[in-house]
Amino acid sequence: MRPGLTLLLSLAALPAAGDPVLDLPIDCTLGASCHIQQYVDRDPGKGARDFTCGGLSYDGHKGTDFALPTLAHMRAGVDVQASAPGIVTGLRDGVEDRVYGPDNAAAVEGRECGNGVVLRHEDGWETQYCHLKKGSVRVRKGDRVERGAILGQVGISGKAQFPHVHLSVRHNGAVVDPFDTGDTAQCNASGGSLWRETPIYEASGLIDAGFADAVPEYAQVQDGTATRASLPGDAGALVFFVLAFGGQKGDILRLTVEGPGGQLMQQDMTLDRAQAQFFRAAGRRLKGPSWPAGTYEGTASLLRKGVEVDRTLATVSVE
Repeated sequence: MRPGLTLLLSLAALPAAGDPVLDLPIDCTLGASCHIQQYVDRDPGKGARDFTCGGLSYDGHKGTDFALPTLAHMRAGVDVQASAPGIVTGLRDGVEDRVYGPDNAAAVEGRECGNGVVLRHEDGWETQYCHLKKGSVRVRKGDRVERGAILGQVGISGKAQFPHVHLSVRHNGAVVDPFDTGDTAQCNASGGSLWRETPIYEASGLIDAGFADAVPEYAQVQDGTATRASLPGDAGALVFFVLAFGGQKGDILRLTVEGPGGQLMQQDMTLDRAQAQFFRAAGRRLKGPSWPAGTYEGTASLLRKGVEVDRTLATVSVE
């Protein structure tokens, strides 16, 4: 991802004396190999607002979701780490990793966190890490862990529709937003940050992109198995697709493909509603005996009110 319409928060106020100082709960690079999909809901009513008054949350969300691009990245293994030193006071393992939906809602009732770990810190503070991969939890109740200790790996257990670790922060049982410790019933509450280095806020971004010989199913894109590194010269179609998050009504997703003979296509698609996560695809059908051999490069740009929010590239070899 490339910073576009972002808010730099590295100068946010440091934690107050006695407050925990948090590091990221996931071993990844924000904006490259992971992103923040949802923040704590600061709207006291039925709507949802994140701490900036933006829309990256949903009604009643009590934590921060650090997400991986695809399920393939989850299967490869990404560690969940203790954000601060503490003592393990609760854990669960053994819940299946699968995309949450109506067919398995009953199975996770009462276990919405899936596989997880709870750490107790000083002065009534605790952190909770949810949706860990089945069989990955590496700590035991009563263990004292240091900052950065591996607790398990990112999964999609419990009430989760994409691979991520959900970090909840609580003080004396009350939810605290680590990005803004002010009144959680307000956004832009001017509280301090609990982060050692506060992550940049990205309202939207492009998660993954690739090529295929047909428009892939959304499940394939989320799984990370839709992308083809190469295509035969007689492929029936050449399709470029992109997975994105934080789309707002009126945003334009521009997909462009350049091939050995120049520009193959450019298509603009306008979002008709806000979407937490979505994918779009565009392409061309084969009209001759074969595609020109060589490398094809796809460029995806997310535009908001004429300003480029993010851009990503992908290539495919046609042989």
